[in-house]
Amino acid sequence: MAERQLPEWSELRTLLRPRPFELSPKRRRLASALTITDLRTVARRRTPRSVFDYTDGAAEEELSLRRARQTFRDLTFAPSVLRDVGDVDPTTMVLGKPSRYPFGFGPTGFTRMMQHEGECAVVRVAERTGIPYGLSTLGTTSIEAVAAASPAARKWFQLYVWRDHAAAEDLMRRAAEAGYEALILTVDVPVAGARLRDTRNGFSIPPALSLRTILDGALHPSWWVNFLTTEPLHFASLARWDGTVADMMNALFDPTMTIADLEWVRSTWRGPLVVKGIQTVDDARRVVAAGADAIVLSNHGGRQLDRAPVPVRLLPEVREALGDEVEIMVDTGVMSGADIVAAMALGASSVLVGRAYLYGLMAGGEAGVQRTADILTTEVRRTMALLGARRIADLGPHHVRLA
Repeated sequence: MAERQLPEWSELRTLLRPRPFELSPKRRRLASALTITDLRTVARRRTPRSVFDYTDGAAEEELSLRRARQTFRDLTFAPSVLRDVGDVDPTTMVLGKPSRYPFGFGPTGFTRMMQHEGECAVVRVAERTGIPYGLSTLGTTSIEAVAAASPAARKWFQLYVWRDHAAAEDLMRRAAEAGYEALILTVDVPVAGARLRDTRNGFSIPPALSLRTILDGALHPSWWVNFLTTEPLHFASLARWDGTVADMMNALFDPTMTIADLEWVRSTWRGPLVVKGIQTVDDARRVVAAGADAIVLSNHGGRQLDRAPVPVRLLPEVREALGDEVEIMVDTGVMSGADIVAAMALGASSVLVGRAYLYGLMAGGEAGVQRTADILTTEVRRTMALLGARRIADLGPHHVRLA
């Protein structure tokens, strides 16, 4: 039988170490988010349903998005042990310049609608993190305002080809004059995908005050106060739109664009050209032959064609076909730093994340985007160390097995 005794206060004192109470509700909720999935949960609580669903949703049955996320969940890492990982360096070269981490913040539309701090908050976090940021044609802050918000950030401009080519040329000119270093030409939106959550929610741009949104607003008063009392939405590329996102895409975007239009874009844009929305090996070859400096394997986050290829699963085949000289970025389904490392091991040059930082933005504005960056960068470093990879160049297909 063990002898028992009452503990002395001096012994208890070392065990009783309550955490200091954090007065800021925002800092408390962000500190409690340990993963991007946690940030998604916070974002869902704090954002009106139609706005959250616009961000979170995908096309039709949302199979493309679910399959992409499931692919990352199902892969198996193969760590190499007894390696010196005392100094992990996740720096990689992206479009000829170093990026402190192997990912960037990809372009997303209507960002200030998710949370009023919007694109300016995201680009500032990108600059602090040392990664690129892409401003969407459908961004809600102007090209010039984003450039002014973070002059030293690596800024890319994402372009949809409009029916009015003169308007697209003007956007490219403005981006070049504002110091954007690269153009991301998105080619997988000849028509809008069927985003059924938006239809069911009656979602429009800007959000309309209906009985449903008023009732939802009662549950999310801070979002509505911020939306109604801050500067009205200003789009990067159009003065105003009243209606659904799908109607806007079908009215403005050019469904007749072909590979020949790349020559027109190249004649207008003098910097690096990235073509986004590639989903087959053949198309990868075609756009590179037509002058693309890099490609993004992407199914638009599952928001266009349902049952589309899973980009990360396509990655090894495209890398083999194009060789090591072409930069291949990848997106869709990325929810962790481990996902980023897996993509890099499978042959990606870098990874673009979108929803992950939008969850952070909705959860806590710029501080929430910073929390996203902190989570992802910590996970990238930890995963590399556990795989036995000190540098990005140490990662390879032998580290990952796809199910």
